[in-house]
Amino acid sequence: MVNFSRFVANRIRSSVDGTEVSRPAVRIATAGICIGVAVMIVTIFVAIGFKGEVRDKVIGFGGDIEVTNFENNNTYEMRPITAPEELISKLQSLDGVSRVERFATKPGMLKTDSVFAAVVYKGVDSTYNMSFYRKSLVDCNTSSENLTQPLGKNEILISEILAKKLNLWVDSAIYCYFIQDKIRVRKFIVAGIYSTDFYDYDNLFVIGDLRVVQQLNEWDSVQVSGLEVYVEDFNMLSEVGDDVYFATANRLDENGESLYSRTICEINSQVFSWLALLDTNVWVIIMLMLAVAGFNMISGLIILILDGINLIGIMRALGSTIWDVRKIFIWQAVSLIGKGMFWGNIIGLTLCLIQYFTHIIPLDPTAYYVSYVPIRFDWLLWMVLNIGTLLFSLLVLVGPSHIVSRISPAQVMRYE
Repeated sequence: MVNFSRFVANRIRSSVDGTEVSRPAVRIATAGICIGVAVMIVTIFVAIGFKGEVRDKVIGFGGDIEVTNFENNNTYEMRPITAPEELISKLQSLDGVSRVERFATKPGMLKTDSVFAAVVYKGVDSTYNMSFYRKSLVDCNTSSENLTQPLGKNEILISEILAKKLNLWVDSAIYCYFIQDKIRVRKFIVAGIYSTDFYDYDNLFVIGDLRVVQQLNEWDSVQVSGLEVYVEDFNMLSEVGDDVYFATANRLDENGESLYSRTICEINSQVFSWLALLDTNVWVIIMLMLAVAGFNMISGLIILILDGINLIGIMRALGSTIWDVRKIFIWQAVSLIGKGMFWGNIIGLTLCLIQYFTHIIPLDPTAYYVSYVPIRFDWLLWMVLNIGTLLFSLLVLVGPSHIVSRISPAQVMRYE
């Protein structure tokens, strides 16, 4: 009988869609589903893209997990730890760890004849993965070959913000003053200029050679400010963070310094708490869109039932059960849901693709850390969204279809 109900629904759809009473209801219900699905798709892909872009930039400047000296304060003038190859290999062998990088930081001041800027010099060694800065390059000299070659000892990589502030360009010379027991000065050549649109970090970090910090602080070749541990899957950050913690907790290096590890979420808790609020906003939008779509479908179904009251009387008089008649109108509604979801997906995905390839909608990077609305596609989540929308729409139709049981065949026939 299910197939019969569907057959009847298909046969009467064209006539019902064409009546003066039901046509506006059909169009409104379909449009409601269409708009709701399109908005939900755009909202989810934008939220995923925004969170991913900001997260990647924070990680790019500091790694997923940071291992430093336990006695360090929150400044960039850190007490050193000893990081021999044995420790790096031990961390590298942990499940979920993709790579381990050494770094050293030291506050300084870049100064020209008329302008100065307080910065943090971050030294890295020749094995450091520069892919994060490479994809953010604005300009670069020929010697570093777009950062495929290690930076020289007297070369630095600065942000576009600092370059404009200090009136610098590639191959410019600049003096950096490091203040400790006595002021020490180093002359650097700008090897490249990058821009990540992350103003707080772009305005702070200068990337250079690890050996510069080691010489300034009179450290040996295995002493560094810390280690950056990168994970293969960010969703496993908590588990990998625990493994790194247990591998370094209560451990003393060769100089008796205690090791301490923190995840990037703990170091930048405010940024990640802010990103977590986006999930709440996404859920609110999804609930609102589902409510609007559900209301439109309920209204449309009621109008379809009232418009097909003669059909109900005839089917009941011929011996059809109430549930059989209800299924006829539910199948009609399913057709409308399918049409609305189809066009909603077309519109939503088209808008996302246009923004993904053209970046036509800009953002203020000083406020949002990105210069355009980012899009990232998650097809599994897209599939779940569509299935969930379909199930929800069907669920809300079961109740209103109960109106059929209140329609008396005798009264319909008498009315006719």
